[in-house]
Amino acid sequence: MSTFSWSREYVRTHPWNTLGIVLFIVGRYIFAIFFLYGFWHKFVREWLWTDKMYGFFVQRLTDPPQLNDFQILYLEHFAIPLALPIAWIVTIGELIIGIGLALGLGVRANAAFALFLVVNFAAGGFYNLTLPPFMIYSVLMMLLPSGHWLGLERKLHERHPDSIWFK
Repeated sequence: MSTFSWSREYVRTHPWNTLGIVLFIVGRYIFAIFFLYGFWHKFVREWLWTDKMYGFFVQRLTDPPQLNDFQILYLEHFAIPLALPIAWIVTIGELIIGIGLALGLGVRANAAFALFLVVNFAAGGFYNLTLPPFMIYSVLMMLLPSGHWLGLERKLHERHPDSIWFK
């Protein structure tokens, strides 16, 4: 699949494959926009240098819906004590993921990082119906070479074929 080319011949002879690739790339850009918006939202609301993340964790611990035992332990023993470093990891991580996915650079690594963040959101009790699709799409981005279809990874893979970063 890494030899995919946007030639007229390929598009003409494989219209369904082309449609699937285009839709997948559109999804990747939507995913990137979501993470870039998350970064911007946290940055302008000063999450990096205030106790806002701490406040969200404490509020989540006490507000309904009821959390399970793992989520309570996660918040009490990990998230609340480390709220400021977590705010930095989440905020800067969202920026890195968003830029990487938008540029088609390190897509698989950024998808793995996105999956890590989303799983941690769920572990902290911030579960909603958007998380399962994000988890599934993260796994799909880890499996498919969308950075080769549209992104900087294609050229970098040609220059550095043995690098794990551009596979």
